[in-house]
Amino acid sequence: MPAPALPATVAPAPHRFARVLPALLLLLTVFGPISMDLYLPALPALTADLGAATSVAQLTVTACLVGLAVGQLVAGPLSDRFGRRGVLLVGVVAYVATSTLCAVSPTVELLIGARFVQGLAGGVGIVIAQAAGRDVYDGGALIRFYGRLTVVGGLAAIVGPLLGGQLNTVTDWRGLFVVLAAAGATILVVALVAFPETLPADRRTVGGFAQTGRDFRVLLSDRVFVGAILHQGFMYAALFAYLSGATFVLQGIYGLSPQGYALAFGLNSAGFMVCGFLAGRAAERWSVPGTLAIGTGLAGLGAVGLLVSGLTTTPLGVVIVSLLALASGVATTSPPATTLALVGYPRLAGTASSLLGMVRFGFGGVAAPLVGLAGAATILPLGLVTVVAVALAAVAFLVLAGRSRAAAPTVLRVDLDADPVHS
Repeated sequence: MPAPALPATVAPAPHRFARVLPALLLLLTVFGPISMDLYLPALPALTADLGAATSVAQLTVTACLVGLAVGQLVAGPLSDRFGRRGVLLVGVVAYVATSTLCAVSPTVELLIGARFVQGLAGGVGIVIAQAAGRDVYDGGALIRFYGRLTVVGGLAAIVGPLLGGQLNTVTDWRGLFVVLAAAGATILVVALVAFPETLPADRRTVGGFAQTGRDFRVLLSDRVFVGAILHQGFMYAALFAYLSGATFVLQGIYGLSPQGYALAFGLNSAGFMVCGFLAGRAAERWSVPGTLAIGTGLAGLGAVGLLVSGLTTTPLGVVIVSLLALASGVATTSPPATTLALVGYPRLAGTASSLLGMVRFGFGGVAAPLVGLAGAATILPLGLVTVVAVALAAVAFLVLAGRSRAAAPTVLRVDLDADPVHS
């Protein structure tokens, strides 16, 4: 389906640093991924240093993931009511403080709690980046922006573990959290100077928690919105299953060295970034639902490849290509699905973004542990989880979004000042 002609303009914020804003918004999206995986190379040393059981130490990862989901759910509505700038600054300050607390935590229990709050604060950056982008971009520029967010997210996934591994050669796990605190402090200074308020007072929601509840009901009654966020939730469930299980599959089953695993992981992450970028262009110039369908199909092929590898003996190359197809397919769906979810609600962009982020990380957090239920000696659980997740993603979009707003791309013509909730 050809996409309608879209304006490719940006409505710049009235601020002398408006040209810096896109780069700053992209930078904010790395909070979550970097927080989650920078210290992973030092996790065994952390476990030994704090005298914790491995399963308990792994809760530091889970706590951050849950915090990222909940943080977005809270920060979005708050930013719709009080503006983006204030909520962002509070979130970054909390991030610096909790990263410092992580660095000095004397017990694993305190570290788990600090990691949860660190995730809460990191979620603020993700949701503000998406919502502020919706504030200032429209049409084709909006799709391109969400494509860049996907690229940066993929880059953070590459840089996080690799940078953590390099830093771990010169510092311990506490030093890695000091690095995160320093990065947060740097972003705080930049945000204080260069982040303008992108949501004017006359476009904010009013009415307190009661209005927030009504806003949630409005969003959840929109079939296109629900279809888009459920689609992304299931797609990210497949992605988190891949992230959770790939190291066991490639190193434990196929015997790749750490260097070989790093190369395979880098290839898949590069595919994620490239496809995220191309998807933004394709959705803008061709078709939003068409791009979404292609990405879902590509991810489905990768998932089926993993399932076949779990049922029969297949060469390593088949598994690597399947993982690449899965990651690339998820990246291809992200820009068009994000656009469909947020474009119709300019005055509820924070709330809409918070639900999208919460579903992505929440579904991902549930799916990740499922891969290890049958142990580390088989690919079959990874294949089953990813096939089911991608199939549910396709069903969610076809059933909830495909039959409503038949000309789905026309939602991209919504006037920034014509919010269906507040107009």
